[in-house]
Formats: sequence, C-alpha cells, structure tokens
Amino acid sequence: MAKKKKPEEGRTHPVNPNVMGLQAQVVEQPITETLEINYMPYAMSVIVSRAIPEIDGFKPSHRKLLYTMYKMGLLTGKRTKSANVVGQTMRLNPHGDAAIYDTMVRLSQGYEALLHPLVDSKGNFGKVFSRDMACAASRYTEVKLAGICAELFRDIDQDAVDFVDNYDSTMKEPTLLPTSYPNVLVSANQGIAVGMASMLCGFNLGEVCRTAIAYLKDPNCDLTETLLGPDFPTGGELLADETALEDIYRTGRGPVVVRARWRYVKSDNLIEVYELPYSTTVEAVMDKTADLIKAGKLKEIADVRDETDLSGLKLAIDLKRGTDPEALMQKLFKLTPLQDSLSCNFNILINGTPRVLGVREILEEWTAWRVDCIRRRVWFQLQKKKSRLHLLLGLGEILLDIDRAIRIIRETEEDAAVIPNLMAGFGIDETQAEFVAEIKLRNINKEYILKRLTETEDLENEIADLTDLVNRPARIRKLIAKELAAVEKKYAVPRRTGIVTGGALPDVEETIPDYPVHVFLSREGYFKKITPQSLRMSGNQKYKEGDELAFTAEASNADELLVFTDRQQCYKTRLADFEDTKASVLGDYLPAKLGMDEGERVRFACLPGDWAGSILFCFENGKAARIALSCYQTQTRRKRLTGAYSDKSPLAGALHLTEDREVALFSTEGRALLVNSSAVALKATRTAQGVTVMNLKTKYRLASVSFADDTAVVNRSRYRVRNIPAAGALLKPEDRGEQQLDLLD
Repeated sequence: MAKKKKPEEGRTHPVNPNVMGLQAQVVEQPITETLEINYMPYAMSVIVSRAIPEIDGFKPSHRKLLYTMYKMGLLTGKRTKSANVVGQTMRLNPHGDAAIYDTMVRLSQGYEALLHPLVDSKGNFGKVFSRDMACAASRYTEVKLAGICAELFRDIDQDAVDFVDNYDSTMKEPTLLPTSYPNVLVSANQGIAVGMASMLCGFNLGEVCRTAIAYLKDPNCDLTETLLGPDFPTGGELLADETALEDIYRTGRGPVVVRARWRYVKSDNLIEVYELPYSTTVEAVMDKTADLIKAGKLKEIADVRDETDLSGLKLAIDLKRGTDPEALMQKLFKLTPLQDSLSCNFNILINGTPRVLGVREILEEWTAWRVDCIRRRVWFQLQKKKSRLHLLLGLGEILLDIDRAIRIIRETEEDAAVIPNLMAGFGIDETQAEFVAEIKLRNINKEYILKRLTETEDLENEIADLTDLVNRPARIRKLIAKELAAVEKKYAVPRRTGIVTGGALPDVEETIPDYPVHVFLSREGYFKKITPQSLRMSGNQKYKEGDELAFTAEASNADELLVFTDRQQCYKTRLADFEDTKASVLGDYLPAKLGMDEGERVRFACLPGDWAGSILFCFENGKAARIALSCYQTQTRRKRLTGAYSDKSPLAGALHLTEDREVALFSTEGRALLVNSSAVALKATRTAQGVTVMNLKTKYRLASVSFADDTAVVNRSRYRVRNIPAAGALLKPEDRGEQQLDLLD
C-alpha cells in the first residue's frame, strides 16, 4: 500500500516577504541607464557581429561558412551534401541550420544573387528574381567552393590575417579573409542593424580591378572613367545619371534606377521580359500588372504569364490588336516594378566602427588593409626562408668535414648525446644539429652537398629581395596591382547590366483611346459609360429601386470628370478609368470607385472640358457663388481636392456654366426666382461664400436650382428679376410642373 502524503508534501506555498522579515522594494532606474545596460550591448552586437559587412566584403555568417568549406577541402575537392557543410559550420556559427543554409543559398551559383558566386552548387537553390521559387532542402543539394574563392584564401595560411577563438574556444577562425581583389565592391551585400543599415550594390569585377589599379597609380584618378556604374547579376538596364553616380562615388549614398530588358515578338504579338531589376521579383511585377488591369489602367494587355524555365527568366505579356509595344512598356516602366530604384548605402565596418564611405574612401581603406596583408605574408615567407637558410648554414659547416661528423656520431655512446656532441664539435646550435642528425646516410654524397650549397645562395638572394619588399610600400603596391591584373584576366566577365546614358527617360504621357461615349450618373451615385453603338441597342437605363437619373452628357473617352460631394470635396478622375458598360447594368458606385470617406455622398458632377467655364454653387441660405473651373485644374495628378466649395451652408445645387444663362431658384416656401448667372460675380477662390441671391424667411431654405430652359415655368416674366437679392414670386399652378431632377435633395 502506497504511503499517504502529508498535506504539506508536494505543495508549494507563496512566500510573503513580510513574514520572512523582508520588505519588498521597488528600485527606480533611469531610462538612460536601462538602455545602456540592456539595449546597447545588443545593438552593438548586431552592428559589429551580424548585419554590417567589413572591408573584405563579408558579414561574419558569410566568412564562417566559407572558411568551414575551405577547411573541409571543398576548394579543390568534390562536392558534398549541403547538410554536411551546414553541420560543420555550426562549430563556428552558433545559429540554427536554416539560417546557415539560407546564407549558403544566397552565395550559390544556382540562386544567381552574385555576379561571381562563391559557392559552386548542384540542385535547386531557387532564384533571386522569384519570390515563390523555393530552394530544395539541404539534404538534396550539393556544394563546393567556386574557383574564385582561391583569391579569398590565397594567403590564409601565411599569417596574412589574425585568427581568434570560436565561440567555445575549441578552434580558430579568421577575423577577415585576405581577398586579393576589392570583394567589398564586387559582391552585393545588404543588412539592417540597429539604428543603421547597409546596402552595397555590386560592380563589375573587371571594372573594379581596373579602377583599383588606377587608384594605386594615382589616388586622385577619375573613378568614372573605369567604374562605369553598378552591375547587377539579374541584368537589366541602368539609367545612368553622371551627376548621381558621381555623388554616390563621393558620398556612398544615393539612388540608382534600373529597368527591365524586353523584346517584342511580332509573330505572336507579345512582349517578352527576360531581365528584371535586381530589387524586384517576377511575382511582384505580375501582381502589380494584374491590379492595374483590374483597375482598367492597362487595357492594352490581354494576358500576363510567367514562362520561366531552365533557359532562364521569361515574362510573357500578350497584347491586344493595335497596341504599340514601345508606348505600353513606357507605361509599365512608370506604373510597375519593371523600373525600380535601388538606394545605395555604403556602410562598412572599419576596425569595428561603422562608416559610410565613398568608392574612393573604400579603395583607400582596402588598399591600406591589403598592403598590411601583403606585408604580413612577405614577413611570414621571409621568416621561413631565414629558418631554412639557418639550417643550411649549419649543414654547410658539417659538410666541410663530413668524416669528422660521422666519427663524432659513431663514437657517441648514447643517442641523447649526439646533438650536444655535434654542437660542440662544429659550433652550431641545437636546431642546426638536429637537422644534420636527421640526414639520411644515402644523402651523404657530392651531388647532395652541391645542391644544398646552391640552395643556400638562392635563399640568400630571396631573403634580400623579400627584405627589400617588406620595407618598400611602393613595391607592395605594385605587387597588389599585378595580382589585380591577374584576377581580372582570369575571372572577369562582361557586364550584365547595360547602361543607358542621359539619366531617366522622359515621362511619356499615356495614350488614351479617344472615342465618343455617353455618361449617366444616378442620384445615388452610380456611374455608367456607354458607347453610342451599345446605347442604340438598348436605351432603357437600369437603376436601383428608388434611384433615378441625375446627370447625363455626351463626351469623349479621354475627357476628365469632376465629382463634388456633400463633404466639400472634389474628386478628379478620367472617363478612361471606367469600363465601357451597358444600359442594363447598375454601373460603378462612385463612393467606392473613387475611395470616398465613409458616409460621403455625391452631390454634383461635371465634365470640365477645356477648363474655360465656371460652376454656380447655390446654398440653402439663399447665397450663390460662381467659381472658375480653372480653380480645380492642378499641375499634378491629384485625385482629391479638399475645400472644393464653401462649408458655411449646405449645398442646395450646382450648375456647370459654359456661358451666361438664366437660372431658376426654388425655395421650400413655393417661391421661384429667375436670374441671369452674370449677376453673380466670378470668384477665383474655391471657398468663397458668395452673395445673397434669394431672400428667404427664417423657416424656409433654398431647395433646388436649375437652368430656366429645363424647368416647367411658363410665365417666366413673373419670376424674372434684374437685381439681386430678391424674394421671388409664389409659383402659379401652371408653373408647378414636374421640375428637372438633379443631385440636390
């Protein structure tokens, strides 16, 4: 039988500080101290150890991955599974396998994110120009180091850079990779740190090497002569603005504009886009194009398809008959990511400090760092040759009397005494004596002795040359230039991104089809655009129950439309933005189509034409204001204007005037007033309150306004006045016919 627990066993009781004789305290801490203790270490870690590249062009994650692959023998060996590399990299990079594999994918040849990929890959690694094309899992793909990585690790084993312990002090890793060319300008790199970011666009390797050589010869050289502009792995065309490029080269900041490359296939009447800007994807282009087609802004396009295959990117755009492909592409460049801007921000870690550098400053820092790498490499080689010479000099002493050396060794009784006896017998040190003692018996011949003496002379000459090299910076710079020329000859490839001089293309005006249409607007705000052919087939307009026609006009598809609401706002649009429809449909609901505020209603609409007319606004307080149409014409493509008319009194109605006409005003008292529109002075301010036209009693208001010719008033002279304001006259029964309905009630 199980032992019964005591009530206290297995139970946790809260501890009351007061019971323990302790007093709970709240310690106040200044926010600056909290940030300094808790936030600043994290921020510095992200900046220095994660997001910002250093002068060798790598972030720590890149460097750890590449060095691991180098130590695995993948520079000259066969490919291995990516999962194997990821696992080995965890010894240096204490992150999850997904993060390490993502880093490898970006550096791979298959992903095509770099002009000169650093990882030779086999398998599906996705594509940089596709958002949805995912890479295969690491257990399916294989990798090795690309050939150009030999330039990254050429001096790694010759003390060219410092090594530090890894995170658990079980192995060493390099702080930088001794790249023999300015990889920081060749490999595109971007990162977001805390409070800062970095965006390094890649340049062509051949141009970078030539620019670096020119800089080594003359630090004040013209960089634009050899460095033509950024070169992107996805190709495209760079819209080169010389002034903007010079600013980027000087400051390290600024935008570059890149557009897609395309061709027109006349036989199929379609456009093929085969190169995209580096900053976008084919899915982003297709999504934006589809949205524009739905909005009616790209009526020239019949279909858009992604036909990307093993041969590369291909985005097919089917055109409707009669479409000008050049004009359509200019519109697509303007409205879609087929033309995109990339903001350069050359933020680099220099000795642990982030600095935004221009191209000349980057070359200056890289040259100084590379000179130090070369000097350390030469010093390493010098010490090895001096050690070898030291051994040969000791051997030379022995070879002068080899018989004596043999006799000393033979007469020595103990093995441990051989070295001391040789040292005493020939006056050489322990290292030299050790080297002599290890010589094989077969090597004690004349040929061997002569070769060693010749080697001694060669070593002395080499040591003298290396000593001169390490002490002469000018010779080191020449050596760097020589290595750069060799890199260019072996690895340089032609530019992928073409250059279009003259900066950005001019803004090409859209070509809007121009044909006659009839427009209809209902009192509830439903708008229809119908062609004459469709109208002849069916002229019976369909409206919602309780709705009716408020405005109709003959127009052209290229005309603009002004829509005024009860919130004193004017919405500007074009008839071309609306689809041609039929009389049997309700049409577009303007509040939704134009993005009006919630509860906002349409009150009046007009076609401005050449903007030469005016609008007569009549308010419920009996006032009227005549505003010039030109007040609503703007230089920019603004879609909404606030303060379209006065808000001192609700709007009773409005009329579009192309010339002075007689208008009729009706009040809720049953009175009417006819007056010529010229009696109301023209105003140039949209929010003008106007002048009093109709005198109203306190409990009445102005109900509506119409053109006199559109009313049923027969006895016009009874209501006509010459001077305003006036009270008008009561309507007679014969003048009370059904009046023209408009957007007033």
